[in-house]
Amino acid sequence: MSLMNDDQMVEMLKVSKTIAVVGLSPKPDRASNRVAAYMQRQGYTIIPVHPGVDQVLGEKAYATLEDIPSHIQVDIVDVFRRAEQTPEVCQAAVNIGAKYVWIQLGIANADSMAICAAAGIPATQDLCLKIEHARLQHQL
Repeated sequence: MSLMNDDQMVEMLKVSKTIAVVGLSPKPDRASNRVAAYMQRQGYTIIPVHPGVDQVLGEKAYATLEDIPSHIQVDIVDVFRRAEQTPEVCQAAVNIGAKYVWIQLGIANADSMAICAAAGIPATQDLCLKIEHARLQHQL
């Protein structure tokens, strides 16, 4: 299991355009919403993934990653779910052909990292996408 280093994160942020945010809350005070709103302001297209929600941040929401239409290329899957739920999300990311998986700060699961590694998908965990983007922004 290897996590992305700074050079890999910079490359991911440069080449990616679309971020599916699993567990994106419509509530502005939630971390998932703040991170997604920040990334949207940076020019990324956000795809909310949250069952029972029609729209978040002005974007159509989908119940699962698999519900995202296949013509939409998901570059990054950003995961805001409990650690025990992340292996299922990572397998779904593999299934839809996502290019990267990012498991948010405070969430870690070795099985999830193994799923991504076996599929050749660069992944990281226990880091905040917003914080890392801001930290690395001078390299973008």
